[in-house]
Amino acid sequence: MAKLKPVATTPIEAPVVKKKSRKLLFVGIIFLMLGAAGGGIWYWLHQKPVEAKHVEKKPPVFVTLEPFTVNLLQETGDHYLQVGVVFQVDSDKTMDAMKTYMPIIRNRILLLLSGKHPSELAQVDGKQKLVAELVMAARESLPDSAVQERGVDGAFLSAFVIQ
Repeated sequence: MAKLKPVATTPIEAPVVKKKSRKLLFVGIIFLMLGAAGGGIWYWLHQKPVEAKHVEKKPPVFVTLEPFTVNLLQETGDHYLQVGVVFQVDSDKTMDAMKTYMPIIRNRILLLLSGKHPSELAQVDGKQKLVAELVMAARESLPDSAVQERGVDGAFLSAFVIQ
């Protein structure tokens, strides 16, 4: 048999990434990132503006009640209270509901007022407490189905005399 001659082999070298190709890769990534950022900025600037819902503030709706005159609880003699009440409501629907249930509202308010002492109502904090109670009386007079959240926002005293 023939003898095979050994072939001179050279070691296989691993591919070496050259510094130049690394720089190109790095520059390519940077350009890609800049392009994406530029595209994002362009998209953001060219979006159709979202139209803000311009909600016109409605003028307040008020319900003025006829003045009340009630006898107050006795402390140092007979006293009476004459008071005018104006309710602020959220809509015309609430105003209509209040007109429908006005006998109930007036009854609750008369009972509330006649259960007060003159000394309770003489101070500012007593009047503020009375206003909060008037709002609750009006809200409780309206059934849930008549108005959502019973729509009474506040009450105001338009006249107030204790004698």
